[in-house]
Amino acid sequence: MAFREVGVFQVREVLRLWLRGEGIRSTERLAGVDRKTVRRYVAAAVELGLVGDGGEGQLSDEFVGLVVEAVRPHRVDGRGEAWRLLVANHKLVEDWLKKDELTVVKVHDLLCRRGILVPQRTLHRYALEVCDVGRGRRGTTVRVDDGEPGDELQIDFGKLGLVPDPPTGRCRVCHALIFTPVVSRYSFVWLSFRQTIDDVIAGCEAAWAFFDGVFATVIPDNMKAIVDKADATQPRLNQAFVEYAQSRGLVIDPARVRSPQDKPRVERMVPFVRRPSSPARPSSIWPTRNAAPRSGAASAPGCASTAPSRPGRPRCSGSKSSIGWGRRRPTSTTCRSTRRLRCTATTTSRSPARSTRCRAT
Repeated sequence: MAFREVGVFQVREVLRLWLRGEGIRSTERLAGVDRKTVRRYVAAAVELGLVGDGGEGQLSDEFVGLVVEAVRPHRVDGRGEAWRLLVANHKLVEDWLKKDELTVVKVHDLLCRRGILVPQRTLHRYALEVCDVGRGRRGTTVRVDDGEPGDELQIDFGKLGLVPDPPTGRCRVCHALIFTPVVSRYSFVWLSFRQTIDDVIAGCEAAWAFFDGVFATVIPDNMKAIVDKADATQPRLNQAFVEYAQSRGLVIDPARVRSPQDKPRVERMVPFVRRPSSPARPSSIWPTRNAAPRSGAASAPGCASTAPSRPGRPRCSGSKSSIGWGRRRPTSTTCRSTRRLRCTATTTSRSPARSTRCRAT
């Protein structure tokens, strides 16, 4: 809890817990106040004569008022000037939020037009605590078990931008097909100019070679190459991709429409792949850097491959143990036939507490 939100009652509770012998961390947890705020009030109370073995009788209203005045002389009620401005215009703000059903951003703009300048974050807290608006908009977070290694893989496309295409002589939109295992988050990226069934299957084949095995369950986005008609319970899948999945022995479980929470692991990787510093982005996006491409960059979409092996790290075998637990720096390799820089896999990990660190080759 922020320092400015601490009221007189919480100050009394902090001092009462300190007199009982509770530590700083325990007081922070029980009183709901930040530990730095606890230290401020305890130090001020000790300077004013609070004794640790004197009992709770020392915490009179006058003494607590002196402690509050010593810590924040101009904020006795725990609120700042912006909060007081909102209290003075409570009727106006409440009508805009409840009757007119305006958003907090719009209400903030209307207040600024009237010369009432308050921070938007303060207005948001005021709408939540006083006007009771906005509590139902945030959904409940449900924690889902990651499952077993090699069981679930999430797939999604990310748009990288325009890349020069030498065969056609024009710039084309480059797409990144991202494969993210649920357990290890050890991601693989396949670059292509299109999103057809052939490109998706080619990316899957490269991913199975990278992970050294096939995952049991694949959770894709509702891309047209895989899903012909999206549905929450009975989606209609592309027959060609269904036959491919049957030949590889994997199960397709598409995510629901406009439900990124169904595949949060790969959704979290999309911003990382799209940022300019990501090694998965082709260097042709920056024409001035084509002469010296960065590590892990590719001059054009095509075949993606793994980075060269590093000594001292064991190899994996089998689909269950094919997930890379370690963090690896992607490097560029050269194709023997075309002499072009190959696109390397983007690898990330939130490594669990394990003694064995392995990687896929």
